[in-house]
Amino acid sequence: MTIHRTSPALSIALYSEGTYPQAQGGVSVWVDQLVRGLEDHTFEVRAVSGLRYERPALDLPANVHAEQVPLWGDPPPAGPRDPAWRRQLTDAYGALVGALCTLNLDHFEAALRALSVLGRRGGFTDTLESRRVTTLTLDLWSDHAARQRPGRAPDDPHLPTPSVADVLDVQVWLEHALRPLSSPAPLAQVGHAVSNGFAGLLALHGLWTHGTPFILTEHGVYLRERYLEFRRAGYSAGFKGLLLRFYRLLCSLTYRRAALVLPGSQYNRRWEERLGAAPDRIRCVYNGIDPDVFPPAELEPAEPVISWVGRIDPLKDLETLIRAFNLVRRQRPAAKLRLFGGTPAGNEGYARTCVDLTHGLHLQGSVTFEGRVEDITDAYRAGQVVALTSVSEGFPYTVIEAMAMGRPPVATRVGGVPEAVGSAGLIVRPRDVMGVASALGRLLDDAALRQRLGAAARERVMELFTLDGCLVAYRRAYPAALAGGQR
Repeated sequence: MTIHRTSPALSIALYSEGTYPQAQGGVSVWVDQLVRGLEDHTFEVRAVSGLRYERPALDLPANVHAEQVPLWGDPPPAGPRDPAWRRQLTDAYGALVGALCTLNLDHFEAALRALSVLGRRGGFTDTLESRRVTTLTLDLWSDHAARQRPGRAPDDPHLPTPSVADVLDVQVWLEHALRPLSSPAPLAQVGHAVSNGFAGLLALHGLWTHGTPFILTEHGVYLRERYLEFRRAGYSAGFKGLLLRFYRLLCSLTYRRAALVLPGSQYNRRWEERLGAAPDRIRCVYNGIDPDVFPPAELEPAEPVISWVGRIDPLKDLETLIRAFNLVRRQRPAAKLRLFGGTPAGNEGYARTCVDLTHGLHLQGSVTFEGRVEDITDAYRAGQVVALTSVSEGFPYTVIEAMAMGRPPVATRVGGVPEAVGSAGLIVRPRDVMGVASALGRLLDDAALRQRLGAAARERVMELFTLDGCLVAYRRAYPAALAGGQR
């Protein structure tokens, strides 16, 4: 890997949510590569986490200092008892709830900015847990629900009349969601949110506190992933509706105020433009890898083996892959499916579902759950083919890593996956068991096709998806954001 130092060293405030440095995964790998590759820059990381402290999963290089910004656990130190401050806080909170009900982005921004200013004097918990705020939330929400008209536009969906339970749940959730605005904003020349959502909230807080311009990177589309998540969640319609409005307005505001938006794929770009990002401020920057770390695999296994690499997660849709493999194995009894990857906390139930499915299909001897592997290249070498059956993706490392090693992928048409694969693999529809099985069988049965696609895959990575190219793009983006100033 070549380091390109064509711009002065800068101080960067880097904002993350649930990824770097306290969790493994693609975004954490990407951030780690970024901060190590731009070693002349310094990075002040503010990582939104669930609890007060989560042990880092990655070692930090010398140019990185990280602090966590917890949403849950003990609240921040309380703000002043000054009645005027508490009245201003209640008014700003009421304006925020009103903006959520009406989906008014300008009002949402004004309310959130006021809360950012108030948060410099301390936490909101005592005030936002008060009975007065409960009554205010109920009155604003109920009044809006009563005044809604039938036949509303698709982008302004009906918000149900709240129950008392809805109001209490929303009140608690918003108190936690607004805690980042009570955290000290780091001093830096440029900010960098590595996702939308709460990382974007911290970037806005830095912009309003210190005038720090920021760039936004999206590997996946944050709002789309919240929609998918909430489809599975058992929340009431009212609670779900108001929270999704919060996410939608927050994402739109982050797009509006970012100096540059750097999606990881053209697929993401379409969502970002629809949600308010100015087209002239969007620059697509693909993830990159060091091809020397992922050299071509010289030999493939003698048996028909399919590798899968990733975290055990519902978005990865391993159930479709297991069911497709069951069809593959009927015609190829020697076939194996090897699943490499850990189970994040909270996904144990889904992992159990996948194991139970293999037992129900009598695949115990053919499907293996192998956990994390010390050398990820061993996982790619283990298969003749690499599969990805996700229902949502950004621009996954597993695909381009496998391609760099000359392993042709069978992957679903989601996110930036088709842009990564091009014509160097087989693309199928998500949740299409028959389509996945057919594509896997085609590659397993045709060694010449595997070799041709594998060679094309390596060539495609070398041309388009190298780490050097990604680092050069970000080395240019930071000064560009600084020159553009705050928006």
